Amino acid sequence: MSNIKIIMIPGNGGGTSSISWFNYIKEHMFVYGIEVVIKNFPDPELARKEYWFPYLDKLGVDENTILIGHSSGAVAAMKYAESHQILGSILVSACYTDLGIEEERLSGYYDDEWKWDLIKNNQKWIAQFHSTDDPFIPIEEARYIHKMLDTEYYEYNDQEHFGIYKPKLDFPEIIDILKKRLNL
Repeated sequence: MSNIKIIMIPGNGGGTSSISWFNYIKEHMFVYGIEVVIKNFPDPELARKEYWFPYLDKLGVDENTILIGHSSGAVAAMKYAESHQILGSILVSACYTDLGIEEERLSGYYDDEWKWDLIKNNQKWIAQFHSTDDPFIPIEEARYIHKMLDTEYYEYNDQEHFGIYKPKLDFPEIIDILKKRLNL
């Protein structure tokens, strides 16, 4: 398993330290000898594609990499997979529109049409988490992504934005998916 790498991608508006479950994933995957990369990305406020894609390249994303993205980080993971082979991805609180928010539009992820088939075909699997009470991203966004990508889909009613206002200190569901997908 030593060639498998997991890269955690935060959302816009801040760094990875605000997402408590990132370290939970790292601690639990360390037991299996899997590297989990948790870094503060450049341009954290706007999370622009022009900075984040080269940074993902610098982190060594390849066909043995799993991208775990939260919010704008999930959008980045999907868009990155349009043009890069990865092992798989886990999308937490993802959207596919800019939601009418200028900061989201400036990221550059919504400038082009979505290439859903490429996102699916450039990885072996995709899992997705969303909550109906997310204050930022309507559930319809998540359900549409699920429909377009045929994700392994988990919908909650009480997790809000998975770690912003209601901290989710652990995320055993992600560990279960990783163990299943990696045969651990």
